[in-house]
Amino acid sequence: MKLRASWRIGALIGAACLLLFVRCGAVAEPTPAVDNLADAPSSATDCIVVAGRRFQIGTRVVTWTEPGGYSAYREGKHFDRSEGLDGERRYGTRSGDPRSLAELREGVHQFVVHYDVCGTSRQCFKVLHDVRNLSVHFLLDVDGTIYQTLDLKERAWHATVANDRAVGVEVAHPGAWRSPLNADMRRWYSEDAAGWRMKYPAWLEETGVRTKGFVPRPDRPDFVSGVVQGKEYHQFDFTSQQYDALAKLIAGLNRALPRIDLAAPREGSGTVVDHVLPADELLRFDGVVGHFHVQENKQDPGPAFQWDRVLDDARRLRAR
Repeated sequence: MKLRASWRIGALIGAACLLLFVRCGAVAEPTPAVDNLADAPSSATDCIVVAGRRFQIGTRVVTWTEPGGYSAYREGKHFDRSEGLDGERRYGTRSGDPRSLAELREGVHQFVVHYDVCGTSRQCFKVLHDVRNLSVHFLLDVDGTIYQTLDLKERAWHATVANDRAVGVEVAHPGAWRSPLNADMRRWYSEDAAGWRMKYPAWLEETGVRTKGFVPRPDRPDFVSGVVQGKEYHQFDFTSQQYDALAKLIAGLNRALPRIDLAAPREGSGTVVDHVLPADELLRFDGVVGHFHVQENKQDPGPAFQWDRVLDDARRLRAR
């Protein structure tokens, strides 16, 4: 009787593991070569998922199917599951319901960069998914770890009028302020012997940052001041790890979805536009935009964001 019971338990565990493998394999199977891409092995941990296909981008990506990942597909809270599923979707369907890579390549032509005002990707997903019932395709943490929460065929809710044609990323960062080094800014930043560093407020009990002991330091030594939407803001820079990972993500997106050009909206002088774009101009643009290019009431990714650095690095990666 004990042997029979053990056999049944083993069979049930085996069936559950097989079911999990099949379910994840539907998303994580190797990608057929597309545009001279090498196949992405199923064991690779540096892949984004586009219409069920895996594209290697050369930096760590934690997908929604992995332990420690964040799934916007969940119809219920991610962190507090005591209430169970609520039946509410945090994402939608793109116009025409594109399912294939070819269909996505026709309609998706913008990548929207946000800062999350939460400081870490864990806190961002908690606020975005559990509190606001919203979504974004990617989260980029302070240590450069990328989290993908949805297949790019889905319409995430992050940038209002641009959602249908766009992919979005929330970059972990406390934000930008109208007055420099004010009390709120100092809750997030302090100086030590090595210079300015980002710190975590006392209320943020768990950071979720995967790199143990990682100290987030702005890529530049002092805060940056600049104009967004006609007003001056002050902001510490993003980390070098975030810039490196973001360049690889943008290059990978351009490879998978070529209409996402390696370009930002520019003035006639060549500088990046620092305000919201007219609706018709935004609709026509192919490339990388800030949240402030989409909505007049937004400032992200802020004046410190190094547009040329990211796009130049992405171009170099694509030229390899």
